[in-house]
Amino acid sequence: MSNNSQKTYKIKKDKYLRTRGGTSKILKIDCSQCGANIAFYQKDGPGSLLRMYLDRIHDCESTGGLDNTSAGSQLPNINCPACGALIATPMIYEPEQRLAFRVLKGSIKKTIVKK
Repeated sequence: MSNNSQKTYKIKKDKYLRTRGGTSKILKIDCSQCGANIAFYQKDGPGSLLRMYLDRIHDCESTGGLDNTSAGSQLPNINCPACGALIATPMIYEPEQRLAFRVLKGSIKKTIVKK
């Protein structure tokens, strides 16, 4: 993923952002094992990054341009493109019926790109 850190990402402002307190930031997600870039992600609200919602992921090769309407239960795991380490597994977040990835503990490093 070359030059993605120079891109600008627009923060989505929708009901999920408002539900989580109205604060957002864009995170650069890297593999904790080899340091390769995995994706850029819009994190809404405070707290740890436990899951990544599909509609908030930017530039992730593993999701291949899938979105909430087309993916269904066909989501692949997210693996590091460099070392192959397992980063996250697909899930449906039941309270909101949203497609997401459960982030495996210790699998990522996060850096704030934009507040």
